[in-house]
Amino acid sequence: MSTYDPAALECLAAIVEEGGFERAARRLSITQSAVSQRLRALEAQVGTVLIVRSRPLRPTAAGHLLLKHTRQLRLLRADLERDLRELAPSSTGGTREEERISIAINADSIATWAPAALGGLVRQGLPLEIITDDQDFTHEWLREGQVLGCVTTVRQALRGCKVVPLGAMAYVAIATPAYAKVHCRGGLTAHNFRDSPFIAFNRKDDMQADFVARAFGLRRVGLNQVFVPSSEGQVRAVLDGWGVSVVPELLVRGLVQQGALVNVLPQHTHAIDLYWHCWNLQSEVLDGLTAALEGAASSALARQ
Repeated sequence: MSTYDPAALECLAAIVEEGGFERAARRLSITQSAVSQRLRALEAQVGTVLIVRSRPLRPTAAGHLLLKHTRQLRLLRADLERDLRELAPSSTGGTREEERISIAINADSIATWAPAALGGLVRQGLPLEIITDDQDFTHEWLREGQVLGCVTTVRQALRGCKVVPLGAMAYVAIATPAYAKVHCRGGLTAHNFRDSPFIAFNRKDDMQADFVARAFGLRRVGLNQVFVPSSEGQVRAVLDGWGVSVVPELLVRGLVQQGALVNVLPQHTHAIDLYWHCWNLQSEVLDGLTAALEGAASSALARQ
């Protein structure tokens, strides 16, 4: 089996992660010509194209495999650095960009319970990168080998991965008291929900429509939606009177208790089960991430 040059592998990863040759060169502190040479040498060794020169750039199937291998090497280095720090705390330097450990977490978890889970690991020096996406799509980042773990709604373990149930996140429909008084008098109903804009995360977010459909026993729901790609931003838009939004109860609990927001459909709560998936490898870093997320989720989320 061929042995691949780690510098060439990190060059491939930098091109994909940075979205181009010029930015990859800046990250690696080499010339753009050197980036191209390393990639050509790696493609010659593999015997196939690894990057599709499109806009945006994207890896080929072989490129995806090498990217996954590169990130596994990063995990091994992170484990080694952790062990070395325990044996000789002064023996390691600062974190290099290519040592970064990437995981994918849905935005609602980032806005609520996940940062508390990961804070201890970051303070210990874990070079973490969190990639955000809708909870129904974070597993695609893991499937493609772009991250080593993800928080997702997918229950079935991906090939080569292990899965840990985290708990259920409860969602509620909220608005300001003033908005609800005018547009949702008596609460949100099957007759008035079409009168209000719903603030959604993005076009992939089906939470708003799914919540309404489940609440009123409808097969298909069409909503007037406004898109704000931030969980906290959705709440701020509601506070500014834009309309109604379905958000994690954890995120707005305090604002509801203060009276700044009201639950416009208190008889209905939608619970979303979340799972942690990660590569099935022996790794103290992975074990630490799993334990931290599982522990924080056990106190923040409802049991499944």
